[in-house]
Amino acid sequence: MLELYGTASCPYTAQLREELQWQRTEFVEYDVDRDADAMTRMLTLSGGDRTVPLLADSGRVVQVGYEGRGCYAGGG
Repeated sequence: MLELYGTASCPYTAQLREELQWQRTEFVEYDVDRDADAMTRMLTLSGGDRTVPLLADSGRVVQVGYEGRGCYAGGG
């Protein structure tokens, strides 16, 4: 299952979410600004990088950012 880590304030998270929905791809979304456990998982996956959106598949990062752009997740 794909996991989308992002924030409500990041427009690139919204764009990636919309693309996944358009493709009818199943995924679980986590808001790392509101979910400290999700932030911890994202930081572990990314090696400490706070760039969102981050898309992971089975514990492996498959995409960071959206079309070369991303936001900094400052929570945690």
